Formats: sequence, C-alpha cells, structure tokens
Amino acid sequence: MLSTIVAKAVQLSDTEAGAIYDFDDTRREFSLRATYHMDRELIEALMKQHIGVEEPAIARLLAEREPVQVTDLLDEPRSEVNAITLRAGYRARLIAPLIRGSDVIGMLVVRRCTPGAFPKNTVELIKTFAAQSAVAIENARLFQNVEASLEELQTAQDRLVQTEKLASLGQLTAGIAHEIKNPLNFVNNFSSVSVELIDELQEALRGAPLGDKARAEINELSAALRGNLDKVQHGKRADSIVKNMLLHSREGSGERRLVDVNTLVEESLNLAYHGARAEKQSFNIALERSFDPSAGEVDAYPQEIMRVLLNLISNGFYAATKRQGQEDANSFEPTITAATKSLGDRVEIRIRDNGTGIPPEVKEKMFNPFFTTKPAGEGTGLGLSISHDIIVKQHSGAIEVDTQPGEFTEFRITLPRTAA
Repeated sequence: MLSTIVAKAVQLSDTEAGAIYDFDDTRREFSLRATYHMDRELIEALMKQHIGVEEPAIARLLAEREPVQVTDLLDEPRSEVNAITLRAGYRARLIAPLIRGSDVIGMLVVRRCTPGAFPKNTVELIKTFAAQSAVAIENARLFQNVEASLEELQTAQDRLVQTEKLASLGQLTAGIAHEIKNPLNFVNNFSSVSVELIDELQEALRGAPLGDKARAEINELSAALRGNLDKVQHGKRADSIVKNMLLHSREGSGERRLVDVNTLVEESLNLAYHGARAEKQSFNIALERSFDPSAGEVDAYPQEIMRVLLNLISNGFYAATKRQGQEDANSFEPTITAATKSLGDRVEIRIRDNGTGIPPEVKEKMFNPFFTTKPAGEGTGLGLSISHDIIVKQHSGAIEVDTQPGEFTEFRITLPRTAA
C-alpha cells in the first residue's frame, strides 16, 4: 500500500523520486519504509542514516505540522542526509507530515532534480497522499497488534488444554472478548475514516489540472483503496460477535432469566461458525435452520445453555468435516442443522450433523468425564459431561442422542419453560 501511494504521489506531482518514512517516538528518529524511483545505492545510504528531530527541516515539520519545502538543497544547512541527496542529483524537496490524531507518525518526501518552488496544487496533492499514508501505517500497526493478540490467545488456549483439563474455555469468553474488542474498534474506526479520506482526495483533485490518463489512474487507485476498506469493514461482523460474547458473559453470571430460544440458538450457531472460521480460514460448512415460531421463551441461565450449544455445534463441525475428509469432497457437503420445537410446557432444541456418527461402544461412555475420541491435545473429554450436568442437573431438562455410524448424529435437548 505504501509503495503504491508513494509511486502515485511522485507520478502525479511531476517529481522524480519519493519516499515514505515512519517515526519511532521512542528513538525520536524516522525510518525509511517505502520508496519510488530511487536507486539501490541511494536507498542503502539513507537507511544507514539516523534521521532525527534535530534536522532543521524535520524540526520545522514537527512544529508546524504542515508541508515543508526546500527550493534549493544548496541553500540548506549542510548535513549528511543533505549531502547524500545532492550527490544523487536532487536539488528540491517537499516533505509532508503523516499525522494521526495529534501525533506525527511519519513523513512523505518527494524530490526533484531542478531547484525552485513547488506549485500550490502539488503541495496540496502531497498533503492528501500523506494523509492516506498515515492511515495505511496506522492500520498496519493495528493489524499487527491484533495478530499478536490472537497468537498469544492461541498459545494460552493450548497451554490450558494441556495443563489443566478441568478448566472450561467458556470461562475465558468475557476476557477474550475484552482483549479483542479494543484493537477491533481501532480497525473499524480507521477503515471508516479512510473511506472519508478517499472522498476528500477525490474532492481535492476535482479541480486539479490533470490529464485524462492521470485522472483515470487516480480513480483506479481510489477504487482499489475503497475495495480494500470494504473488506476491512468485515470487522464490523466480528465486532457484533464480540458484543454478543460480552452480553452473554454478563447476563449468565449467576442470573437466571427468560430467554428467547430461537435467538439463543441462532446466536450460538453464528458464534460457533465464525469462531471456526477464525481458527481455520478454509473452514466451510452448510448451516440449516428449522425454527418453530412458537418456541417462545424458557427460564434459564443463558450463558450456560449457550455453552452447551456451542459444544454440540463444535462437535458437529468436527464430525462432519472428518467425514468430508474420508469421502469425495465434491459429492459430500458437510451440514449442521439447528431446529427448535414447542412442546407446550417444554421446548425442544435439536442439533444434527451429517458426520461420521457415533459407534455404540462410544455412545455408552460419551457423557462420562474425561472420555474423548479426539486426538491428544484436541479434546478435554469434559464438553459432553459438563453439557449433561447443565441440562439435567442445573435446568431439570433432558439431553438425548440419536446416531447412525457413518451417517449422522442428532442431539435433542428438552428444557422446561419454568424454573424447577
């Protein structure tokens, strides 16, 4: 992205070369991040330099937060950076600060071989490209933070499964959601800001004296940026999932209340699916729903019921994708079906998969604590045992399973509408 921005900035400003630097606030130095039309010798020479805030042009840039131009480098106080640039044949330089909030996070530099002032429209153009560069750098930093957080989360989860089988991953829901929500908000907010900056860029260039080719290139770049930002804004869907996680973690903490059955099953289905996609991007499965409009409400602990549903749905994902790996992937479509049905003073929830099924000898033990057929490290053997206790002991309901090896597995949960 930065390479594209600096290339377009040079091409449209009628200059010979350009570069983007980011600013390390701890070291108080600028580091080279992207270049255009600069030879390898010049790039290597500049990368060795410590471009600090004491440079006259840099000090002015930080003080004024506006583009700074040097019409003739021969008139600038001598410095190593100045000498390197002059030896490369450049005589004029225009610098625009990259600003996010109240901080300078970098700078966009364009150079010209002939001395002289830069036209006003060129200064405004470079200022606009600097704003786009600032958004790109900030988004990159945010994505890196999110990626690091997810890696730390995965490590913590693996350690939990290996060292403490009695722990339940459901207890981490609220903490995970809080950790993800802040960087996710930054990604969503800055993607929205970026869309607005694209519109401002188009408006700023509308009156600029540009040829048809240059204007077409600008429109193409803007369309590409807008397309990328549309993809970034899929983070809003993730934000909705996180909000649901937080909502249920708060509501389920010891509070029993009336909850809409269809809504709870739908949210569980979506949360399980997006969680599986986040863990493995290639994951895909058909989701089918058959909800009874009269299913209504039950008096229950919402977080605990969702915990059961997430476990059953995740087990269904595992079984269906396992069967897909054993059969012809082109002729078999893994499918999960979630259904509800009103039974008068009770309500029924069914979770069905078309996976590998459960053999009779496994079916007899499947609700026993620590019993699992999954490979070591992939299952704690507690999911179905805890689910049984939640439905039967905590809610005075029932949980049954119907299965055919190699064909399907269906769990049927029955809950009373009122508290026992």
